[in-house]
Amino acid sequence: MRGEATVLHADLDAFYASVEQRDAPALRGRPVIVGGGVVLAASYEAKARGVRTAMGGWQARELCPDAVVVPPRMEAYTAASRDVFAIFRDTTPLVEGLSIDEAFLEVGGLRRIAGTPEQIAVRLRERVKTEVGLAISVGVARTKFLAKVASAVSKPDGLLIVEPEREEAFLLPLPVERLWGVGAVTAAKLHGLGIHTVGELAELEAATAERLLGRAAGAHLHALARLRDPRPVDTTKRRGSIGSQRALGNRPRTAEELEVILTQIVDRLARRLRDRDRVCRTVVLRLRFGDYAKATRSRSLRTATDRTAILLLVAQGLLSAALPEISERGITLIGISLSHLGHVDSVPPELPLDWDDGSQLDTVLDAVRDRFGAASVSRAAQLGRDPGLSAPLLPEHE
Repeated sequence: MRGEATVLHADLDAFYASVEQRDAPALRGRPVIVGGGVVLAASYEAKARGVRTAMGGWQARELCPDAVVVPPRMEAYTAASRDVFAIFRDTTPLVEGLSIDEAFLEVGGLRRIAGTPEQIAVRLRERVKTEVGLAISVGVARTKFLAKVASAVSKPDGLLIVEPEREEAFLLPLPVERLWGVGAVTAAKLHGLGIHTVGELAELEAATAERLLGRAAGAHLHALARLRDPRPVDTTKRRGSIGSQRALGNRPRTAEELEVILTQIVDRLARRLRDRDRVCRTVVLRLRFGDYAKATRSRSLRTATDRTAILLLVAQGLLSAALPEISERGITLIGISLSHLGHVDSVPPELPLDWDDGSQLDTVLDAVRDRFGAASVSRAAQLGRDPGLSAPLLPEHE
């Protein structure tokens, strides 16, 4: 007995673009692109014309010249996310947030008070549509992996239930790209080996998959292909990090451009730390190269901080060390995460000689931006830059 399909994966459809269409009725039914220099999100009308996230803006406009291009409004997206997550937590106490627009929900044990998993999923979708004004796709399955695949297959605005007895019939014919963890590089490697479907990967011996894909990745993907995913919905872990990233498209970027983008990201994240009375001890630089392989570089501080100048100095050092590899391989995404978060009260008081290290400037700038808007004060290096350089913040689900 495999158990019951009680895991929901709920994923908002074309989230940023859908918020724009919700808030501006004139955009409904029209192709919408969020972001100027690089596509941060595209409505389904734009996706139908070939527009994709992380695509260069010029390429997107060539594919869809009648698209409406709008700047990102992160405050609106964050507010919508909060409203949707409130519905998730009103549905079940067992919620594991994955990102700003998706989460797992465990609804086993709610049958007597809330109905079957299917009834719960139907009601959740109706509430998100009615109360928040957004479409959400939901997959229901026995495991997190299958629920996530099911929600993706059901898009847009769909509901798909994978009962335990139907798991193999559902999963094995799907392309290997549907497996959680298969990106462009791994997919190309599998295709080169003549493996195009999940079923073909499942037919391999585990040892063979590990030899072809590497021990960890091979074992993970082979287990998923054979329907093994023991991970429960995890509501206990605290996500001790916040992050922001920016897709860059495929054109070459100078070191100066990358530093400007990095500075914008750190400015916003540091302000967010202070808004929440938080400090961080580790700065993580996230990169995606021209071949779409990913890498991270990190550095931990001796004492946790919320100071923009300190965090920026560390981030710039990480970027500088990575520039030779970026120059050789190209870059398609850059991001920063601040981790090992703590409350500001946990930081020991500073000696008076340390007080003039930027804290007063941070406080003044925060106050100006709170009153006159985030764009009211900019660094000189950012003047005249495309406002589309703004990077979307990834939320904390704590």
